[in-house]
Amino acid sequence: MPKKRPTVKKKAASPKQRHVHEFEGSTQLAETGADRHNHRFAGVTGQAIRVGKTHVHEIDFERTDFLDHFHNLRRIRTGPAIPVGNGKHVHFVTGRTTLVDGHVHPFKFATLIEAPLV
Repeated sequence: MPKKRPTVKKKAASPKQRHVHEFEGSTQLAETGADRHNHRFAGVTGQAIRVGKTHVHEIDFERTDFLDHFHNLRRIRTGPAIPVGNGKHVHFVTGRTTLVDGHVHPFKFATLIEAPLV
């Protein structure tokens, strides 16, 4: 009687990462007088989302820096890819933070180049 081979379960394929971008930026100033301030932030976008012949990324980020309160960047979409040469690109981003402590902060920044060392 031939020996039975052990059953080997195949692992489910991991979803393929399309690509992401690092980003960093500062908000514009908000409030007046001694309370006037801004926030800094840094993170990584979500994966590429196809839109027509280009793509965008979503940013969902918690906790900008500051001493007594934080803001979030929620459901922010980047603009389309902007070529910068050698097949690389960046994305321009505009929006505003969540409302905290009675104010929001507008912001504008560009993502860093996708996979700069590859």
